[in-house]
Amino acid sequence: QVQLVESGGGLVQTGGSLRLSCVASGRTFYAMGWFRLAPGKEREFVSTRSRDGLRILYAEFVKGRFTISRDRAKNTVTLQMNNLKPEDTAVYYCAASSRENSIASTLRKIETYDYWGQGTQVTVSS
Repeated sequence: QVQLVESGGGLVQTGGSLRLSCVASGRTFYAMGWFRLAPGKEREFVSTRSRDGLRILYAEFVKGRFTISRDRAKNTVTLQMNNLKPEDTAVYYCAASSRENSIASTLRKIETYDYWGQGTQVTVSS
């Protein structure tokens, strides 16, 4: 059975940092990444990384602040979030795709990902 389990969310002040981790079990994936869902908004792409490292993508609003990494041996993906802002407040979801598709625009789409974690809350206070 495939499972994605996230950890690392919490409450932090503006300018602070958090590190989200996601452990996958049951199989390996081509792409693993993160989406987020804020109150009143639709789920949006944050970042993703392909297994071979050739595709490392970020949403514009996190560039320079967030860093995604993968550990293939441990089947994990990590999102280091620095300089957090109140608008980063959301539930963050780990997502994984088994499709061997390296097209950047495809990797930014929700429908590309066939497995999802339960979500972890990130709250940034002003």
